Amino acid sequence: MSVLHRRVRREAFVEASCFRADFYECLTARGDELFELTDAVLCVDGPVVSPVDLTLVPEHRRGHGAMYGALNRGRIDVERLRTVLAGLRLPRFEARRLVLAVDVSPWLRSDAPCSADRLFCHVYGRAKSASQFIPGWPYSFVAVLEPGATSWTAILDVVRLGPADDATAVTAAQLKAVVERLVAAGQWQTGDPDITIVMDAGYDVTRLAWVLRDLPVELVGRIRSDRVMRLPKPPRVYAPRGGRPPKHGPEFRFTQPETWPEPAVVTATDTINYGKAEAQAWDRVHPRLTHRSAWLEHDGELPVVEGTLVRLKVEHLSKDRQAPPVWLWSSKTGAVPEDVDLWWQVFLRRFDLEHTFRFGKQTLGWTTPKVRTPQAADRWTWLLVVAHTQLRLARPLAIELRRPWEKPAKPEHLTPARVRRGFRNIRAHLHCPAHVPQPTGTGPGRPPGSKNRRPATRYDVGKTAKRPETLKAIGKPGRSW
Repeated sequence: MSVLHRRVRREAFVEASCFRADFYECLTARGDELFELTDAVLCVDGPVVSPVDLTLVPEHRRGHGAMYGALNRGRIDVERLRTVLAGLRLPRFEARRLVLAVDVSPWLRSDAPCSADRLFCHVYGRAKSASQFIPGWPYSFVAVLEPGATSWTAILDVVRLGPADDATAVTAAQLKAVVERLVAAGQWQTGDPDITIVMDAGYDVTRLAWVLRDLPVELVGRIRSDRVMRLPKPPRVYAPRGGRPPKHGPEFRFTQPETWPEPAVVTATDTINYGKAEAQAWDRVHPRLTHRSAWLEHDGELPVVEGTLVRLKVEHLSKDRQAPPVWLWSSKTGAVPEDVDLWWQVFLRRFDLEHTFRFGKQTLGWTTPKVRTPQAADRWTWLLVVAHTQLRLARPLAIELRRPWEKPAKPEHLTPARVRRGFRNIRAHLHCPAHVPQPTGTGPGRPPGSKNRRPATRYDVGKTAKRPETLKAIGKPGRSW
């Protein structure tokens, strides 16, 4: 073993042990049980099938009653835990650039009428028109992406969307808080490239760019292929009859190439999986905003949020399928070819967050517990975020324990599932601050033969706050175009 490798392993042991100590300090009630429950998730053999099975793992030294009590009545200092996550070593792209991804994943609870704060979550099916709306708890995740082909991400924050929440407003507040914590932790300093935030078509990227305009970030989001945007306004010319100068330029219809001017930037890149990737970029393209939806309560004249529009076209997808063009919009103007290539490449890396969701649901058992209250679901979600972070910190310490039918993998290419297989051996050398349980008698429980005389309350599913749709509804006269 080389001296460099020994130093890397020693630093990884120190960082993982310090994180476990900081996590234990964030547990303000029933901390010993919550800490051991997280270790049981990491050390159990195979996927997490039921929370009760975790109480049989040797790393979990308490009974199943303590487990239910911790999920229902434990407390986690979430703000302190978010600060700890922001201070860890994070993956970066070229020039020390941080790339964040934001996305929503639902915890479906269609069979829980006694659970509060459920919303109708959009779930995609296998067919094109097989999407459904199923009751559940939607969670918004913010994670740091890694360069290259990988299934690893560094989760920094998670927020549950409630019935009275505006998804765009909650996402804007979440991203703003994450960026401010990264700046406070020294992850971004003056002179570093702006933090890139990528998102899919479900987000109002224009609105988010306007709300986060004071932060060192640039947003990249996919937009629908049937949109109509505006080009920059033409230079002012003398008009004999006078009149107000135009605020917007000609229309840019995505479905009509005759409305496209000459692109400002054109790039071509050879890829391994998609053949030749061609990107065209137009500068200072913006939507024509109106006093509707998220801009209804905006005071004064509506802004012109300019950015760079990118059209990405690849030769083929997997299995030689035809690839429709992808439209991206970035909040940065005056882009160069390197910026355009970076935007569509980091957008493709956004799908690594989908691997994290699948690993959390299928292996760590994120949506497995049938908890009743959304507060218990929040605690379980944060425990799995901590478990995933410990796996990421233990990557340099893991040894490949592959099945006979699996292909060998290099140490730096181990997946989260393979790192988890050997975490029990790594845990023996890490800091474990949880105290030894004190033996107590069993609780009295409900007397045999007695009935439950306090039935659980049933809750409706869906939004509870109706947003106004017109200026008249909020008491504002006139309309500014």
